[in-house]
Amino acid sequence: MSVAILRFPGTNCDLDMGYAYERLGAKVSYVWHTESSLPSGVGLVVLAGGFSYGDYLRSGAIAKEARVMRAVREFASCGGRVLGICNGFQILTESGLLEGVLHRNKGLSFIAKDVKLKVSNNDNAFLSPYRLGEEITLPIAHADGNYYIGDEGLKSLQDNGQILLQYTEDVNGSVQRIAGVCNKEKNVFGLMPHPERAIEKVLGGVDGMAMLGALL
Repeated sequence: MSVAILRFPGTNCDLDMGYAYERLGAKVSYVWHTESSLPSGVGLVVLAGGFSYGDYLRSGAIAKEARVMRAVREFASCGGRVLGICNGFQILTESGLLEGVLHRNKGLSFIAKDVKLKVSNNDNAFLSPYRLGEEITLPIAHADGNYYIGDEGLKSLQDNGQILLQYTEDVNGSVQRIAGVCNKEKNVFGLMPHPERAIEKVLGGVDGMAMLGALL
């Protein structure tokens, strides 16, 4: 499968993501934010972590207006798979491709550490390799990871099986300790933890490899 990784000014996890998908056997291409289309034959679009446009205004608020995002919206509306990690998750919520918003962390501090997560729903391509309720460990590195959605929206996420991952303890103030969600159609996925940083034992674990591979 061909994987397209988007690059905005300030993206800094694109090469990590590319390395992960090349290890998984995918053909990787990098797409600059000014492009108006995606490469032909792409099966997965990834919005990697970083600080797009310096996180000015709000994290992801400027990136959502980038020219390439029009192509991403069209790709997703046609059933194409889209994955957003950390800043990529923020861009997807700002773009309306995922529900909810990401606020500043409780305590207003940047948090960088390994965290334990519970697989809350595996009825989707992203987490199908894992057992329901399985605990995994992934690193986080964010200042604006505090996920919020109103009561009605939260009930909709729960009813539709859109809550993918939850922290096992309160890490950043996220409602219901949510760490990752998907859309109703289950082809757009977003999470704050970094699976691409957990693909080799020498880096501390391989819990992220299966979820990245599942989307291929």
